[in-house]
Amino acid sequence: MVAGLDPKELIELALLLIAVGALSGFLAGLFGIGGGAILVPVFYECFRLAGVPLEVRMPLCIGTSLAIIIPTSLSSFRAHYNRGAVDMEILKRWWLPIVIGVIAGSVTARFAPERLFKIVFVMVAWSAAARLLLARETWKFGDDVPKGFLMRAYGFFVGLLSTLMGIGGGLFANLLMTFYGRPIHQAVATSSALAVLISIPGALGYICAGWPAAARFPDVAALQVPFSIGYVSLIGALLVMPTTLVAAPLGVKVAHALSKRALEMAFGTYLFIVGGRFVVSLVSGQ
Repeated sequence: MVAGLDPKELIELALLLIAVGALSGFLAGLFGIGGGAILVPVFYECFRLAGVPLEVRMPLCIGTSLAIIIPTSLSSFRAHYNRGAVDMEILKRWWLPIVIGVIAGSVTARFAPERLFKIVFVMVAWSAAARLLLARETWKFGDDVPKGFLMRAYGFFVGLLSTLMGIGGGLFANLLMTFYGRPIHQAVATSSALAVLISIPGALGYICAGWPAAARFPDVAALQVPFSIGYVSLIGALLVMPTTLVAAPLGVKVAHALSKRALEMAFGTYLFIVGGRFVVSLVSGQ
């Protein structure tokens, strides 16, 4: 047995992670998200079955998710960029405040209680679900994205909340850009670039944040999550990464060829369900 699981259970978990990697890669290309909204809930269940202590389970899920988002976001961004769909002007305004937000989120991850990560995930997932399921084209903050301090503030909070949630920032960027009248395809493409800015420093931050936890919970590194570095599980990452890379370009093709309303409804429903799962976890402590 490994990590409290027999060989059959280990094979089932491995196949689940491989399948989820394909789904998260497809969604990365389709919606401009990093796939973390898919990966984090699944990792949570896998690490729960493997006996990972509750105190480190959620940040381990988030750190591993951010590491996986790196190749996925690079693949998705390259495909969108080749189509000329990325708004480089928004990237120029946002890159610095986003990186600062990621650093702030990584520092928070080192000291924050485990409940904070779940609360952030629930709030963001349900807000995004409401936007996907209920919003209309007439719902706008303005005719174009703002300039100056407000735009920089948006960038900071995109970086901060994405790092605490383990996502590439696509949910936030898509919401903001479409609320300011930008076409959804442009929002998706630009979001894929933001995921690159968030995932690389975010994963490194969780590696650093997890080292003190490894000292407090030596059994995590030694038995229950083999081959982990800080809050990043290398086994989880290696199982998921290959299929994310294969599926991301396919998602890009679908994003530029089809109406996404039905898929937005499905994704909004998924976010509502997984948000509810973490509400149950907050109440029950499981």
